[in-house]
Amino acid sequence: MNAALPHDPTGRRFTIASGDAVVEITEVGAALRAFEVGGVDLVPRYGDDQPTPAASGVVLVPWPNRVRDGRWTQRGQEHQLALTEPARGNASHGLLRVTPYRLVTQEADAVTLAADVFPQTGYPFHLATTVTYALDGPALTVTHTLRNVGAADAPVALGTHPYFCIGDVPTRELTLQIDAATRFVVDDRMLPIDEVPVDADTDLRTPRRLADVDLDTAYSGISRDDEGRIGARLAAPDGRAVHVWADEGFGYLLAFSTDRYPGHELALAIEPMTAPTDALNSGRDLRWLAPGEEWTLRWGVAYHTP
Repeated sequence: MNAALPHDPTGRRFTIASGDAVVEITEVGAALRAFEVGGVDLVPRYGDDQPTPAASGVVLVPWPNRVRDGRWTQRGQEHQLALTEPARGNASHGLLRVTPYRLVTQEADAVTLAADVFPQTGYPFHLATTVTYALDGPALTVTHTLRNVGAADAPVALGTHPYFCIGDVPTRELTLQIDAATRFVVDDRMLPIDEVPVDADTDLRTPRRLADVDLDTAYSGISRDDEGRIGARLAAPDGRAVHVWADEGFGYLLAFSTDRYPGHELALAIEPMTAPTDALNSGRDLRWLAPGEEWTLRWGVAYHTP
């Protein structure tokens, strides 16, 4: 069932289900708003009358994270984006964060939403994007497509900003594991200035209790499994776990813990990204789509019980 609650700033909600798993996706930002399995919340909930807090679950395109000064140069052309993070003087989280997506198709266990990035100041390119959320029992797979429908090559990167929890277990008591050898050092504007090996404060190659770490850290050098995927594991003391994975198109994970998520003492985002912060300037893992070219990416979440 899909519904638009009165005064809901996240817009219409699209609900899908499979077995005892239920997912809610928002119209605004195509955000993962809720995910529960057997009554256990795997995404922290927030009030019906609240806008999406801290970019919770939204799709980040055509760049994830930040662009320094909103200014970027590629192929000899300089562009100036609007500063959507004025406190730090950055353009933040792409151009679709507060865009209403349109429904393309919906089945009981899957929904596909679409939105265009239209040519505009600072990004004179036209992208047609879709995102599909599909459930198979307690496993959620998210598929993104980015298609260049403009007349010139378009630089693109993609990220997503989901938050995770495990039922009524305090998030501070959960452990997080990411098999990453390196991380980015950032300045006071949260922009990368170096890439270094993980240290005692940021090494998550063995599980770390979230109460013992303070995370706003982008990881690189992440080990891949036999299917070429990177991942993260969030686990409760009783053995229940959430596994977040991302396919070969993704090379980075950002872990962000915050005490500013409404209704929660601590919340954790695990953010798959195809390129690092400020990739529109560095060019690192920036994908150039030719006119008519399409790029497909997948990531997902699986819930495991002991």
